[in-house]
Amino acid sequence: MTTVGAPGVLVAEDVDTPRPATGEVLVRAEAIPVLYPETLMRSGTFPFPAPLPAVFGFQAAGTVVEVGAGADRGLVGERVVVSTPGHGSYAEYVVASSDSVTRIPHGLEPDAAAAILMAGSVAIALFDAATPSAGETVLVEAAATGVGASLTRLCVAAGLRVIATAGGPAKAELARANGAHEVIDHNAPGWAARLGALLDGDTLGVVFDSIGGDSLAPLLDLVTALHGRILSYGWLAGAPARVGAADLILRGLTLTGCAGPAWLGTVAARQGAALAAAAAGKLVPVVDTVLPLTDAAKAHRLLEERVALGSVLLRP
Repeated sequence: MTTVGAPGVLVAEDVDTPRPATGEVLVRAEAIPVLYPETLMRSGTFPFPAPLPAVFGFQAAGTVVEVGAGADRGLVGERVVVSTPGHGSYAEYVVASSDSVTRIPHGLEPDAAAAILMAGSVAIALFDAATPSAGETVLVEAAATGVGASLTRLCVAAGLRVIATAGGPAKAELARANGAHEVIDHNAPGWAARLGALLDGDTLGVVFDSIGGDSLAPLLDLVTALHGRILSYGWLAGAPARVGAADLILRGLTLTGCAGPAWLGTVAARQGAALAAAAAGKLVPVVDTVLPLTDAAKAHRLLEERVALGSVLLRP
């Protein structure tokens, strides 16, 4: 990443192979997931955590080839996924803290592990934070791919009625394939009214709000008074939900902001569970596109244009 800006700031360059320092591992990358929050960091919406220019990227799946002092030597040769502090993973060789290492379970390929790691761990963390009860109706926004798809599967398996949103007919079909009972196109004007008609007097026990912006305010009267929970994450509209304290207090609703360092720690603690769920078939990794590492800019464009119907991976 040469500077902040459009996808073209991501360029391919030859650099020296890194070496692991104390407590670190060196991974030969096989699959690198391209994540929507990365597009926000590249564009400058979120601050980049290192001086530029720098190697970009949050996560990678591959094989440990070397460990630094203090790291478990038994990791050498293991297939793993690793996380970085936001830089260093768009590369053939990736250095990461040994604390970030999660072994890939038997039967799960690196592509699948890379595809499910972020989406699955975020979905499990959201589900655990919401503590939904069997029989509740929940709204899962953007349920076609990524976090929304995994959330939908978790909620359906828990006996919840899932109303999903998706952008357009193709993504609506994917949301249904993930188990959603009803699907609304969130690109359609006035979709909140359609949601009210579907509820037909029922209310939403949980709203998994990944859109943010102005989308949440019209939904508040459809959320269960005194007990309804709203979990805000992702912000596909480019900003958190624009609701005030009074909007929530007068309805007895709770809004939990799922962002920041403490939240990221909660998500990281679910990475092993996400890979195990994928290996067991409870979560389903979906890969839309695999591109050469040199096409990182193209990968970012695919996410920003929201045309991918699954994960976008880079292959060194």
